[in-house]
Amino acid sequence: MQYTGAELFTHALKSEQVKFLFAYPGGQVIDLFDALYSVPEIRLILPRHEQGAVFAADGYARVTGQTGVCLATSGPGATNLVTGIANANADSVPLVCFVGQVPTRLLGQSAFQEVSFTEMIRPVCKAAFAVRERTALAETIREAFRTATSGRPGPAVVELPKDIQQAYGEADYPVEPAVRVEPPCISEHQLYAALERLNQAQKPLFLIGGGIRIAQASQEMTLLAEKTGVPVVSTMMGKGALPSSHPMYVGNLGVHGSYAANTAVSQCDVLFAIGTRFSDRVMGAPEGFAKNASIVQIDIEPAPQLPEKILTITADAKMALNALLRIARPLQTGAWNQQIRQWKKMHPLAATGSSLSPQHIFRALSKAFPEAIYCADVGQNQLWASQFLPLDEKCQLLTSGGLGAMGYGLPSAIGAKLGCPERTVIAIAGDGGIQMSIQELATAAVCELPIIICIFNNTCLGNVRQWQKMFYEQRYSGTCMRARVSCPPRCVTSGRYCPPYLPDFVKLAESYGATGIRVQEEWEISSALSQAKHNIYKPTVIEFCIAPDQAVLPIVPPGKALDQMVLTTGNTYSHE
Repeated sequence: MQYTGAELFTHALKSEQVKFLFAYPGGQVIDLFDALYSVPEIRLILPRHEQGAVFAADGYARVTGQTGVCLATSGPGATNLVTGIANANADSVPLVCFVGQVPTRLLGQSAFQEVSFTEMIRPVCKAAFAVRERTALAETIREAFRTATSGRPGPAVVELPKDIQQAYGEADYPVEPAVRVEPPCISEHQLYAALERLNQAQKPLFLIGGGIRIAQASQEMTLLAEKTGVPVVSTMMGKGALPSSHPMYVGNLGVHGSYAANTAVSQCDVLFAIGTRFSDRVMGAPEGFAKNASIVQIDIEPAPQLPEKILTITADAKMALNALLRIARPLQTGAWNQQIRQWKKMHPLAATGSSLSPQHIFRALSKAFPEAIYCADVGQNQLWASQFLPLDEKCQLLTSGGLGAMGYGLPSAIGAKLGCPERTVIAIAGDGGIQMSIQELATAAVCELPIIICIFNNTCLGNVRQWQKMFYEQRYSGTCMRARVSCPPRCVTSGRYCPPYLPDFVKLAESYGATGIRVQEEWEISSALSQAKHNIYKPTVIEFCIAPDQAVLPIVPPGKALDQMVLTTGNTYSHE
């Protein structure tokens, strides 16, 4: 019996055990939607924007460990996926993104909504496939799913022309690919060399990244830290891989790292990194990063631009940690750990500013929802979440780490809630980022998802404004969210005479069928969270009205090393 390409598409998704398809229809994918109409096993989730679809698929993949799948039409439908695909590529999230395309006979003729999408997307995805023959359809889809999950996970893109969707052919779908990509074997020689460096250290330090979580190696990492007595710092993406309440955990490092973590990195003599790629947000000025340390890096795919002094070992984090556990021994680290504890006591993390404090908000959130999935947007809200939320295997933080894409929080929370319906899911966003994806509140409402959306409204683009205050002589250009044409060119008021903020988030939430709550004082937090907890059939939006002067500290100034942290907003630097 012959099947259309669209029918084979649905058969392939069922074979890959796809439960949710985040998809927006259009002319060049209407055949796929028609085929999906008769497939109740695959739940179709209609976002209000294609970027919402890919972010939701991303959130679903991160919490379930399964491949997230999305679908968009050709042209603008496909291009609206680009940011989400690049985001998944940066953060190693397995996605398969299907896009429609004009019929093959029209390719290259500037047809309506024709874009050479596979050529456009290749620099920011793991692989891109353009199907041009019906006979290649099944194997191409299977290869995309294999690619997305092999080695370092990432997004694979499949372009499906309309005539391929309509063409008849065989319905066979391969259960397994012809060749599987296995994790690289561990070099025992390199592993013993790395362990020898660790054994000789006086001030050793583990640095863990998101690769620990991807490899599901949190338990192994915890056991290794406990066995060796070596303290642990993390990247923002790695926080929670070792419980943040664990006595061996120091804190996040990097541009907004804690004082103790950044100082420990700056003074350690061996830095043993697992599952991280040393981005600029982690290192600060590269020449000043761990300048007194011998550095070891274990990662599934080490970055090629690392300095020669770094011993790189290509390996899966879980495999490497299990190997290390077999041969590692306890080290004499008592004095070093005591020194780190003193640094933590000297300069604990604390939010600055007056009135309603982000630190108080996150303390209340973690008390009310200790085992929630938090989906943070990008900006100060994200950084406060990474600082103040206690994370472990039961309390997880999803965020756009490598790309830093605003608008991520709300749609990723939708995907996370669909993937883990029994878990509490909380979206964290600023007033700027939430407006980049606020339309997905409709998606959450029609899907009857009781997610909680916490908006930190400081009436400005707070992260950029903080930089303008500290490094650009308080030249606040383009960061006030209340500015109108009638406002003076250079605002000098403190906000008392500013025009009203737009939109009214409470009324906007209600217009989307959600519950809207505004919190202006600390004593109101508890009752707002209690109301949200009991709202089980629709989303709840809580607007926290915080002051514009709330800053994320410490901060490492541009071009400076990690040991040159600014600890108060009273310190300013000129931009170089």
